[in-house]
Amino acid sequence: MDTSPHTLPMLFAQLGLPNSEAAMEAFVQNNHLPPDVPLEKAAFWSAGQAQFLREAIQDDADWAEVVDQLDAQLRH
Repeated sequence: MDTSPHTLPMLFAQLGLPNSEAAMEAFVQNNHLPPDVPLEKAAFWSAGQAQFLREAIQDDADWAEVVDQLDAQLRH
């Protein structure tokens, strides 16, 4: 069982995305979610990324809090 705290850089790594501060900032600046599009339905995710995000939210998994944080950032 993984008991390490889940952070935004760890989420980016889990999603297979570059997770440096600059890369994460660029991702958030270059991607935007309208209010009516669920996070996991965004066009910029691969099928695997979307599934991971959907399961994290549905299962209220350990990742849910940081997934919510990413969701909020993408709705800037």
